[in-house]
Formats: sequence, structure tokens, C-alpha cells
Amino acid sequence: MSSPRVGIYGFTGCAGDQLMILNCEDRLIDLFGAVDILSFAMAKSDNKDEELDVAFVEGSISTEEQLEHLKNIRSRAKVLVAIGTCACWGGPQAMKLEEGGFEKRYKGVYGDAKIAVSKALEAQPVDAFVKVELKIPGCPIDKTEFLSAVSKIVAGRHPYFYKFPVCTECKWKENLCILLEGKFCAGPLTKAGCGAVCPSHNIPCVGCWGPTDDLNVGAEYKLLIEKGYSPEEVTRKITKFSGAEVAKLMKGLELKDMEAKK
Repeated sequence: MSSPRVGIYGFTGCAGDQLMILNCEDRLIDLFGAVDILSFAMAKSDNKDEELDVAFVEGSISTEEQLEHLKNIRSRAKVLVAIGTCACWGGPQAMKLEEGGFEKRYKGVYGDAKIAVSKALEAQPVDAFVKVELKIPGCPIDKTEFLSAVSKIVAGRHPYFYKFPVCTECKWKENLCILLEGKFCAGPLTKAGCGAVCPSHNIPCVGCWGPTDDLNVGAEYKLLIEKGYSPEEVTRKITKFSGAEVAKLMKGLELKDMEAKK
């Protein structure tokens, strides 16, 4: 049997997920041996635009050129996997997606400068434009989780990712709850998988692993307001990594809170 044909691609982001794949070190040889990597610009020069069994895509989509490239990848791939927070949920560059005003913000940065490259779009996650079969969360992804996912995909099985929040990992490590100390922590809304690395060093979770499957946005919002944070601050911090859907929920709670105070 021929090896599965794989492509690894990057769009708008820090390229941290691709670097994490390269950081697999001794396991990288096994990875390249198990699959036929046809395209991976960060690791090889003889890249090919051919039919793929699996395409791994990092980064959000923020230009028309990127969108056309993404559609081309989708047309050639049997399975498309979004890797990392930017590809899965849009990342920090998409935190204002529900607020509108993209043109005004864009002009505030570039003014009347003539842009010679591809026309810019407001950054959105990959699944806003094409079908995505699987999401591997992380900022950046965890290399062990990635290798485990690849091995299962190659074997025709569906990888398993945690569906519960970072708080569960905190309890496993017997960490004291940072929220109860009055600090802003996004752990209850954030997908587990990072090993609660920040709270384990007494640093509040910022939500970089993306939203957990069972969200209780209302409870988190209410708790943080009771801790003295403003509605605007809660919305801004929670939406930094969580994507458009959570941003919409947060904005709704913020507007409801404002109406109640009138």
C-alpha cells in the first residue's frame, strides 16, 4: 500500500504550529517515513500541488489570495484538518469579528496607502470558507497531541481530543483556583489539552486553546463582573482567542447588562 499523501500549509498566524511540527525532532523522521509529505514549505523545497489524502492547515484567512489557495487545497484533499487556534477559531486577529468596522480599522493602520498585494479580508477561521473534518487546538499545538492525531488519521481512525475545560486539568494537578483569588482566568471556557501549564505557574489562563465544547459563558461572565471587572474588559479578554461564536455570546451578555443598568 502507498503511504498517505499529506500537505502542510500556513496562512495568517505566527507559524508556531508548523514550527512545533518541525520541533518533533527524532519523531520527525518517523512522521516523514509514515506519510508522503507532498507539500510543506517550511521543511522542503520540492513542493507539489497534487491530490492529497490529508491537508493540515494553519492560520486564519485574511486575503483574497489566501482564500483562493485554501479553496484549491480543499479541492485536492480528501480530509482537511485545521491546526492551531488561528485556523480553528480565527485567533486574536479575529477577536473583533462580531463588532464590524473592519474597513475603519484597516484604514486606521494603512491610511490611504496603495496596497499592491492581494486585497485584505477580515480574518476568519478556515471553516468559515470550506469544510473542515477535524480541528487540532492549541497556540501552538502540542506536538504529542499532533503526532497522536496523525497516527490515528493514517490508520483510518478518528483522534480523540478533550471535551472538558482547563479547570479539570487544574484539579488533576491540585492547583488552587485562580478565579477564587479574584484574578481574571478563562479556564472554565477553554478547551483542555495544554496541561494547565499557565495556572500551574500561578498565571491565569488566557484561553489560547480555544473554546471548550460545553460552554457556560453566562456563569463566567457573571462571576467576573462580581469580581469587579467591567463588561467591556470581560468581553475583550474572553474573545481574544475564542472565535466569532463566543464573541457573539459575550457581546449579547454585555448589551443585556448595559440595558439592565439603564
